[in-house]
Amino acid sequence: MSVANFPLLSLLIVLPLLGAIATGLAGDKDRARKIAASVAVIELLGSLLALYWFNADDGGQFQLVERHAWIASLNVEYLLGIDGISVLFLPMSAFLTLMAIGASWNSIQHLEPFHYALLLALEGLTIGVFTALDMVLFFLFWELTLPPIFFLIGLWGIGPHRRVAAVKYTLFMLFGGAALLIAIVILALNTDLPADGVGTKLVFSLPVLLEKPLPDELQGTVFLLLLLAFAVKTPLIPFHTWMPTATMEGSPQVAALLTGLKLGAFGIIRFTMPLAPSAAVEYSWILGVLGAITLIYGALIALYQSNLRRLLAYASVSHVGLVIVGIAALNMQGIQGAIFQLFNFTLVAGSLMLIAGFIHHRLGSTDCVHLGGLAKVMPKLTCFYFVFALASIGVPGTSGFPAELLLIISALAAHPSLGIAALAAAVLGAAYMLDYTRRAFFGPIIHQTVWQLQDLRRRELLLLCAPALLVLVFGLFPNIILQVHEKTAEAWLSRILEQPVIESNEIAGTDIMD
Repeated sequence: MSVANFPLLSLLIVLPLLGAIATGLAGDKDRARKIAASVAVIELLGSLLALYWFNADDGGQFQLVERHAWIASLNVEYLLGIDGISVLFLPMSAFLTLMAIGASWNSIQHLEPFHYALLLALEGLTIGVFTALDMVLFFLFWELTLPPIFFLIGLWGIGPHRRVAAVKYTLFMLFGGAALLIAIVILALNTDLPADGVGTKLVFSLPVLLEKPLPDELQGTVFLLLLLAFAVKTPLIPFHTWMPTATMEGSPQVAALLTGLKLGAFGIIRFTMPLAPSAAVEYSWILGVLGAITLIYGALIALYQSNLRRLLAYASVSHVGLVIVGIAALNMQGIQGAIFQLFNFTLVAGSLMLIAGFIHHRLGSTDCVHLGGLAKVMPKLTCFYFVFALASIGVPGTSGFPAELLLIISALAAHPSLGIAALAAAVLGAAYMLDYTRRAFFGPIIHQTVWQLQDLRRRELLLLCAPALLVLVFGLFPNIILQVHEKTAEAWLSRILEQPVIESNEIAGTDIMD
């Protein structure tokens, strides 16, 4: 069987789902976590194989495409594929899930098989989100990610209001999902594709939708609906309130997944901008303003946080605001920096949240009033924290530097005010990270319980070694990442900036009613 005919993407979706069933039925917690870890390792290897098979020189085209008829009467297909935008997120999703499973090894004490099963199910559905090329199929995967996260927050959360947080997250996502569904219906009904018999048929295929843009008068509506749908998940101001609630009340593992995998920002890049290109150019200033407000607001709020998990939540909000500014800039530096930064989130934000979980598991808190002097008793954890914290603020030599540099340059090129906002946020980011580090890791040890803390165990040490190494490698050799999506970024940008104007009468005059 050739590479083109091998259903690798389907395998990457189905394998974690089957692993979730096997893990849930394992009964014994030791057997369950071993099955989960084995499946996660195989999934990571499979996703790396997809990256190996991907041809970056042909990144403007979808590759490893799988197409099968699904709901023929609605022209809905089982359509999967990857390009330079999505291919990097397959191994990173698998990698972060493997880290979450490893971090759960000793911290989850009840319903362990169900917990690992939900992590694997969420992994498979997330891979589906990144690979779906049919809008209905994408919507299915998008909505199916809600139940695993609802239970992961509600059943294994570490806060007293974890069930409230689970409901809040779900309601926010359902609101965004409604806007997404309306946009999908508008796209399907207003894209002209001749049927085999009389009239036309609905269009849900992303490749077809990209080749047949909507009339200009409809693009504004679709753009705003898609932006609303994905802004909730990203999250952008004012839809960000679920993020600090979920990270404070949920388990560190699910918090790492929520901060590390920015599906909303991916949706803006994949769907919002290219499906309404004229509106994307016209309303790019709205996107830029939203990104700048989110960027500065998140940084200012993070500056006043004393709890590491809440600080990381607002830092995540701020950093994703910079990504949105880069997308809105509509230049090569912006889109490449945005994809690079989204890639960074899985390494940096996810690892920092897991470190916060290690501290909470030992001490019962990540608040500065209970800490102080951690570097004296936990030197190994402190070293890893420093690597990821420095990457978070974009210090040269870490993967955060090339991503932030590209985004800041793109913001300055788009508009001076956006560039000033990006530079100000970089300064604020350094301020809140270094200030928390000073208070929590240095200074005198006030509470005697800190003296009794155990440093990283061998499993936790190994867990953090890989992302720390990758942060340094990609910081020194950023072209490893940039060349993967360069051609796709060029095609993405040209599709938006060079789209012809389409009038509604061009569609109205077709044979729809003949």
